[in-house]
Amino acid sequence: MQAAELPAEAAVLEVGPGIGSLTRYLARAARHVVAVELDGRLIPVLERVLGGLGNVEIVQGDILALEPSALMGGLEYYVVANIPYNITSALIRRLLEAPVKPRRMVLTVQREVAERICAGPGELSLLALSVQVYGQPSIAARIPAGAFIPPPKVDSAVVRIDLYAQPRIAPEGLESFFRLTKAGFSQKRKTLRNALAGGLRLSPAGAEALLLRAGIDPQRRAETLSLEEWAQLVKAYASGLFAQAPPAV
Repeated sequence: MQAAELPAEAAVLEVGPGIGSLTRYLARAARHVVAVELDGRLIPVLERVLGGLGNVEIVQGDILALEPSALMGGLEYYVVANIPYNITSALIRRLLEAPVKPRRMVLTVQREVAERICAGPGELSLLALSVQVYGQPSIAARIPAGAFIPPPKVDSAVVRIDLYAQPRIAPEGLESFFRLTKAGFSQKRKTLRNALAGGLRLSPAGAEALLLRAGIDPQRRAETLSLEEWAQLVKAYASGLFAQAPPAV
């Protein structure tokens, strides 16, 4: 919880409170806590454990089917959660695409996933780019499996994501950004020329022209591109000029 650095007036969204162990600490540190629990069997337990805390609201439901910013009344909020590992990517994407995004997210996830999220050029993945376009991730702590009861089969890590005031890709270019990155990573063993050709339904020559227009070697692979290079590719894609003869590089 220390990694969240919650101000006293913070509103916090907690996903998967379980039996309320973390929720009680959040309630002491924040002005208001909304705890969303999927398992209806745990709601009576939460009500007993948290019943005396007037600043905690318990919501029974699937966070992936709820609108996070609506739960928080459209106000600035923070997310602190020990989330089920099987919904990590889906939950992060939902939070980052909410109409009102959290100011900061502190999530306990599988260690391997945390390392992928924080990776740099040369090891970037679609997940890393999807996060880093919206905020700066860092690993706040590493947690061995033995720290949990019962212990999971994998080690964990606390990943902190500080969101930017504005995404690193202009809002009007985000749809193209995700289309391009999805196509680029759809066939990781292939060069970007071939991966984009297949993913965007372009001819190989058209995909090569697009990459050259952005100043990118068509023989590179998706994981080697920096976020800045993806931004250049978004601009080239938006221009439509790659249908013409590309400039020399």
